[in-house]
Amino acid sequence: MAHNSKPIPTHLVLGFLGAGKTTAILNLLKQKPEGERWAVLVNEFGEVGIDGAFLSNHGVAVKEVPGGCMCCVSGLPMQIGLNSLISFARPDRLFIEPTGLGHPAQVIKTLTGEFYKDVVHLSTSVCLVDPRRLEDERVLASQQFHDQVAVADLLVASKADLCTDEQLARFDSWASDWHPAKRRIGQISGGQLPLEWLAGDSDRLPAHFPESHHHHHGKALAEKPSLEDEPWQSYFNKGDGFTSMGWRVHKDRVFDQIALQSLASSGGFERFKGVVHTNRGWWMFNAVEGVLTLLETEPADESRVEIISRALEQNDLDHELRSALVVRTSASTKG
Repeated sequence: MAHNSKPIPTHLVLGFLGAGKTTAILNLLKQKPEGERWAVLVNEFGEVGIDGAFLSNHGVAVKEVPGGCMCCVSGLPMQIGLNSLISFARPDRLFIEPTGLGHPAQVIKTLTGEFYKDVVHLSTSVCLVDPRRLEDERVLASQQFHDQVAVADLLVASKADLCTDEQLARFDSWASDWHPAKRRIGQISGGQLPLEWLAGDSDRLPAHFPESHHHHHGKALAEKPSLEDEPWQSYFNKGDGFTSMGWRVHKDRVFDQIALQSLASSGGFERFKGVVHTNRGWWMFNAVEGVLTLLETEPADESRVEIISRALEQNDLDHELRSALVVRTSASTKG
């Protein structure tokens, strides 16, 4: 495989659902030195992939690996995405964002294995934690969450501005109790992660539960049909106690923005993400447990929505999303 003359510095950006990984990467991209080429490999639990659309308009190469943990099926989805980025983008720096429900041990094993040892160099990794989630015993009991924290060199409270003093104090105490000790424990707001915090090599901290990973891919990833043929497509995934439902929708189908905001803010989901064509333009929707962030964006080739929760009713959700449509043009009357 063609690659740079020296291994590519590669950073893992880890964190549980809603920790703010994509927002932090967006802010890191704004700090890219002039003349450098950067790339991002994004893995999502859901089948349609939203984070890649969030990142793709920022002058870097982005490759998505949707549909579960990218290290499954002997690491094949991850290797395909990684090989594609390295061969075509030839980056000077690489960021990898694994799914918030995934286990990092196999990802690290792949990056440090025989095939990639001369291609990528594992540099400082960071785990983002929303301090408010430390009040959720289900999160604290998750072995995936535990090992995302365990292997990270940096441990960062990602939403300090949304937390109480008590929540931040609890985070500091909890973070300081980790052994081996973290190289840095910090707090940020709005995803403002300083690039200089990522300087240096990884400390290669060990996972505590490396065998706890559950494989999500039981079959090879299938090619999705054209939206010209099927303008409304829905997909379902399940694993680690969570379920996801995702949609790809023809760009000529327009959603009512207020109706979609109401659905996203309903509070019944762990995550609601979307890049959507609405009657007020194209918008990015990002909701964590009902707290919604909206960001206006450039037009995309299609609308995408992803919902993750501990239990989802497929038919009901599909009906709710269809009910938010306001325009059905002749180009998208099927499906």
